[in-house]
Amino acid sequence: MKLDPATIGHLKAQARHYFEWLKRWLDPANLARLRPKLEFQTGVLAGFALLASVLLGVTNCSTEGTIRQRLNDDLLHSLAEVVPNGLHDNDMLQDTLTVPSADYNIAANETLVYLAKKSGKVTAVCFKFTAPDGYSGAINMIMGIDRDGAILGVRVLSHKETPGLGDKIEVAKSNWILNFVGRSLDNLTPSQWAVKKDGGEFDQFAGATITPRKSVQAIYRGLQLFKAHQTELIKP
Repeated sequence: MKLDPATIGHLKAQARHYFEWLKRWLDPANLARLRPKLEFQTGVLAGFALLASVLLGVTNCSTEGTIRQRLNDDLLHSLAEVVPNGLHDNDMLQDTLTVPSADYNIAANETLVYLAKKSGKVTAVCFKFTAPDGYSGAINMIMGIDRDGAILGVRVLSHKETPGLGDKIEVAKSNWILNFVGRSLDNLTPSQWAVKKDGGEFDQFAGATITPRKSVQAIYRGLQLFKAHQTELIKP
């Protein structure tokens, strides 16, 4: 919209008026007079709070896309570790189903399952889950399972277990987590889904039995979750 000269002149006059007002208000003598007043102090605090809010909003808007992309990249990396790329030709981040999981003690009422598809057929699934009762807190994991229920891979995403002891659940610290590949509810009995100290199949760590015990139990519950929804998950 083109402004006529009269409107432009009016706007310039207003701008000069507000500039002169701001100049008088910021005059040191005027600020010295206002400074002891409660209204002035409250206004200054409110101004700083408003400025901080604006800056936070601008920062959030400018970094939101970058943060989202970084999270997606991290998730894709985790998916690739537990579901071989050769098993799918789809975008697993876009191919998902949500299943109820409140009955499986994996710290989620619902679980988002990522579907691996090859030529439109589901070849594997992957989902995140949690052992809520690790020695030092929650142990967050991700697991890939083929369409027949055998584990393709498990990785620990985050934990607070004791360095040098419980952290051996990390693939970077030991190969313990790799021992789950190929395991399923069909080739191990329920009693074998435990550490050897409890009569099961999996090693425990010297001085840190709780961490592997609770990890094994959570992985077993994750397999039970898959089995309960297997038909629903592999049909799409």
